[in-house]
Amino acid sequence: MNFIARWLVTAVAVAAAVWLVPGIAVIGATESWVAIAIISLALALIDMSVKPLLQLLSLPITCLTFGIFYLVVNTIMLYLAAWLSNEMFHIGFVIASFGSAFVAAIVISVVSAIMNGIVGDN
Repeated sequence: MNFIARWLVTAVAVAAAVWLVPGIAVIGATESWVAIAIISLALALIDMSVKPLLQLLSLPITCLTFGIFYLVVNTIMLYLAAWLSNEMFHIGFVIASFGSAFVAAIVISVVSAIMNGIVGDN
Protein backbone atom coordinates (compact mmCIF):
# COMPACT_ATOMS: atom_id res chain seq x y z
CA MET A 1 0.00 0.00 0.00
CA ASN A 2 1.37 3.41 -0.78
CA PHE A 3 2.14 5.85 1.98
CA ILE A 4 -0.78 8.22 1.36
CA ALA A 5 -3.30 5.40 1.63
CA ARG A 6 -1.62 4.14 4.81
CA TRP A 7 -1.74 7.66 6.25
CA LEU A 8 -5.45 8.06 5.44
CA VAL A 9 -6.32 4.66 6.91
CA THR A 10 -4.38 5.54 10.07
CA ALA A 11 -6.11 8.92 10.25
CA VAL A 12 -9.55 7.29 10.15
CA ALA A 13 -8.46 4.80 12.81
CA VAL A 14 -7.04 7.51 15.10
CA ALA A 15 -10.19 9.61 14.65
CA ALA A 16 -12.28 6.60 15.67
CA ALA A 17 -10.08 6.09 18.74
CA VAL A 18 -10.39 9.75 19.77
CA TRP A 19 -14.15 9.55 19.31
CA LEU A 20 -14.71 6.19 21.04
CA VAL A 21 -12.11 5.86 23.80
CA PRO A 22 -12.43 7.92 26.97
CA GLY A 23 -9.02 9.19 28.02
CA ILE A 24 -7.82 9.88 24.48
CA ALA A 25 -8.38 13.49 23.49
CA VAL A 26 -7.11 16.42 21.48
CA ILE A 27 -6.91 19.59 23.57
CA GLY A 28 -5.54 23.04 22.97
CA ALA A 29 -5.67 25.54 20.17
CA THR A 30 -5.06 23.04 17.38
CA GLU A 31 -8.02 22.04 15.23
CA SER A 32 -9.03 18.43 15.83
CA TRP A 33 -8.60 17.29 12.24
CA VAL A 34 -5.13 18.86 12.02
CA ALA A 35 -4.09 17.13 15.24
CA ILE A 36 -5.45 13.81 13.99
CA ALA A 37 -3.62 14.24 10.68
CA ILE A 38 -0.34 14.96 12.48
CA ILE A 39 -0.67 12.11 14.97
CA SER A 40 -1.64 9.70 12.19
CA LEU A 41 1.35 10.84 10.13
CA ALA A 42 3.66 10.19 13.08
CA LEU A 43 1.99 6.84 13.74
CA ALA A 44 2.25 5.77 10.10
CA LEU A 45 5.94 6.72 9.98
CA ILE A 46 6.66 4.91 13.24
CA ASP A 47 4.70 1.85 12.07
CA MET A 48 6.86 1.72 8.96
CA SER A 49 10.21 2.27 10.67
CA VAL A 50 10.37 1.37 14.38
CA LYS A 51 7.55 -1.15 14.72
CA PRO A 52 9.14 -4.00 12.70
CA LEU A 53 12.24 -3.88 14.88
CA LEU A 54 10.20 -3.83 18.09
CA GLN A 55 8.08 -6.73 16.81
CA LEU A 56 11.20 -8.74 16.11
CA LEU A 57 12.64 -8.03 19.54
CA SER A 58 9.37 -8.94 21.28
CA LEU A 59 8.75 -12.08 19.23
CA PRO A 60 9.49 -14.57 22.06
CA ILE A 61 7.07 -12.83 24.44
CA THR A 62 4.48 -12.53 21.68
CA CYS A 63 4.70 -16.27 21.00
CA LEU A 64 4.39 -17.09 24.71
CA THR A 65 1.27 -14.94 25.03
CA PHE A 66 -0.23 -16.23 21.77
CA GLY A 67 -0.06 -12.79 20.15
CA ILE A 68 -1.60 -10.73 22.96
CA PHE A 69 1.70 -8.92 23.58
CA TYR A 70 1.37 -7.52 20.05
CA LEU A 71 -1.30 -5.16 21.48
CA VAL A 72 1.26 -3.92 24.01
CA VAL A 73 3.64 -3.20 21.12
CA ASN A 74 0.84 -1.21 19.42
CA THR A 75 0.25 0.68 22.67
CA ILE A 76 3.93 1.58 22.90
CA MET A 77 3.83 2.81 19.29
CA LEU A 78 0.81 4.99 20.12
CA TYR A 79 2.61 6.49 23.11
CA LEU A 80 5.69 7.12 20.97
CA ALA A 81 3.65 8.80 18.22
CA ALA A 82 1.81 10.96 20.78
CA TRP A 83 5.06 12.00 22.42
CA LEU A 84 6.70 12.79 19.08
CA SER A 85 3.71 14.79 17.83
CA ASN A 86 3.35 16.73 21.07
CA GLU A 87 7.05 17.59 21.25
CA MET A 88 7.44 18.59 17.60
CA PHE A 89 4.10 20.23 16.81
CA HIS A 90 2.52 20.93 20.23
CA ILE A 91 -0.81 19.48 19.11
CA GLY A 92 -2.17 18.53 22.53
CA PHE A 93 -2.84 14.84 21.95
CA VAL A 94 -3.51 13.48 25.44
CA ILE A 95 -3.43 9.88 26.61
CA ALA A 96 -4.81 9.70 30.15
CA SER A 97 -3.65 6.22 31.16
CA PHE A 98 -2.14 2.99 29.93
CA GLY A 99 -5.60 1.45 29.91
CA SER A 100 -6.89 4.17 27.61
CA ALA A 101 -3.91 3.73 25.32
CA PHE A 102 -4.40 -0.05 25.30
CA VAL A 103 -8.07 0.25 24.34
CA ALA A 104 -7.17 2.89 21.74
CA ALA A 105 -4.55 0.53 20.27
CA ILE A 106 -7.25 -2.15 19.97
CA VAL A 107 -9.65 0.31 18.31
CA ILE A 108 -6.94 1.54 15.93
CA SER A 109 -6.01 -2.05 15.03
CA VAL A 110 -9.61 -3.09 14.34
CA VAL A 111 -10.50 0.04 12.36
CA SER A 112 -7.23 -0.18 10.39
CA ALA A 113 -7.95 -3.81 9.53
CA ILE A 114 -11.45 -2.92 8.33
CA MET A 115 -10.21 0.08 6.35
CA ASN A 116 -7.34 -1.93 4.83
CA GLY A 117 -9.94 -4.48 3.69
CA ILE A 118 -11.93 -1.72 2.05
CA VAL A 119 -8.93 -0.02 0.47
CA GLY A 120 -7.52 -3.32 -0.71
CA ASP A 121 -4.38 -3.83 1.33
CA ASN A 122 -3.56 -7.46 2.02
